[in-house]
Amino acid sequence: MADLYSKLGVKRGADEAEIKQAYRKLAKELHPDRNKDNPKATERFSDVTSAYDLLSDRDKRAQYDRGEIDEQGNPKGPFGFGGGGRGGGGFHPGAGPGGASFEQGADFGDIFEGIFGRSRGSGQGRQGPFGGNFGGQAARPQKGADVSYRLAVPFEDAAALKPQRITLANGKTVDVKLPNGVETGTQMRLGGQGDEGPGGKGDAIITIDVRPHRFFVRDDDDVRLDLPVGIDEAIQGAKVRVPTVDGAVMLTVAPGTSSGKTLRLKGKGFHRKDGSRGDQLVTVQIDVPADDAELKAFIETWSTKGTRNPRANLGV
Repeated sequence: MADLYSKLGVKRGADEAEIKQAYRKLAKELHPDRNKDNPKATERFSDVTSAYDLLSDRDKRAQYDRGEIDEQGNPKGPFGFGGGGRGGGGFHPGAGPGGASFEQGADFGDIFEGIFGRSRGSGQGRQGPFGGNFGGQAARPQKGADVSYRLAVPFEDAAALKPQRITLANGKTVDVKLPNGVETGTQMRLGGQGDEGPGGKGDAIITIDVRPHRFFVRDDDDVRLDLPVGIDEAIQGAKVRVPTVDGAVMLTVAPGTSSGKTLRLKGKGFHRKDGSRGDQLVTVQIDVPADDAELKAFIETWSTKGTRNPRANLGV
């Protein structure tokens, strides 16, 4: 199986910012909405998202780097046995000493003491076949497996942190509050909403997928928008309605505004982890009618009077 770092195209030892930047680039390229006719891209999107989910969690990344868990986040058991996770939890059944079977959650101390006998003396625990001590306490009952979910969140809802509703595998419907700094790949944990186990229920792990928008574009914590403006509005100035993630607002376009000018709406972007918000960056795009006889006649008359060269600063 491919190394998680190579899936994201980063080196081992890469810092959090490098991992985040690499993931954002790949997620943008491979997102299913941009690759509807390319199932391999969708599969890669899922792979890089899973890789980012694990490597962006400091504790899990440390466990992965030490070889304690595999690429799916499942614990690597002693003697090379894999495990963990739904659909493959615990140790896989297999032949043990004397034909014994290693079942899920099996206690190796009990298996070996049946072959080599219990150590003598009190307070010393059980002795292993090579003189090792398995500890004096019984193994703690394992919790049930965690259950993973993916939650598609509308762009505006993610920016404004609107609560989302999700139906779990057990049929229960819950409302979840999106955290500050939410983005595609953000994980949320619902305690006790996973599978049942001897030690209690596991958790529900929800991975967020922020959906693309038809005219808003996310730029880090800011939101970008290209705003069509009429020629009259650009020349004379105007107050125009502008959509934002929080609803429409009025924006002042100054007289003589040119295409490409960017105006800023403070606090209309995504919430940062510290609770502050990014801005909305509105880029003016002057909308020229394709076939307007009156406008064409006016321009022909106006151009005969001689106009300034808008490209003079370019030396042409």
